[in-house]
Amino acid sequence: MPVTVTGSARRAQIVDATIATIAELGFQQASFARIAERAGLSSTRLISYHFDGKDELIGQVIGTIYGKLSAFMSERVSAQHTPGAALETYIRSLVAYISEHRAEMRVATEIFLNFHPEGGSSAREAAIDLSVLSHVERLLAWGQETGEFGAFNVRVTAMAIQRSLDGLPFLLEADPDADLPEYADELAGLFARAVKA
Repeated sequence: MPVTVTGSARRAQIVDATIATIAELGFQQASFARIAERAGLSSTRLISYHFDGKDELIGQVIGTIYGKLSAFMSERVSAQHTPGAALETYIRSLVAYISEHRAEMRVATEIFLNFHPEGGSSAREAAIDLSVLSHVERLLAWGQETGEFGAFNVRVTAMAIQRSLDGLPFLLEADPDADLPEYADELAGLFARAVKA
């Protein structure tokens, strides 16, 4: 079935309602009935019409959340002209995005912890996919090639950087008042020293 402008708008409406429902109620309570109510739909059948089950809907939710995050990060990091500036921008931009999009990050965390699609890869399995480190590894390798960064294991360092950022939504669940500018300052300083030539 071809996707129309109206159909795309309705799909986006349902995705937004799903994000809002999970953010408020948690993944387990985000039934189609609750999502339909949030979206102002007359029936859950309208969700089923646009999405082939909950797996596809949640996949679209994750794609939407991380698509926006990726665009935000790419715009800022790609504007930098040195590896050091790019690394600092990567760290600070990701902390800022997580800070400014707490509801979406809460949803991503809920899905990570609770979503088990039928016959597909769970969010946990996606999280152990080493390709998630590739952008940081390329940045670190660039720094070593130019001589701005010293000698270190790129995989280990990329893992340390990425996981310290991936853990921030969990920290915010435990400590919503955490000082995120300080968190960004500390991480940026810590890894600048770690990679220094």
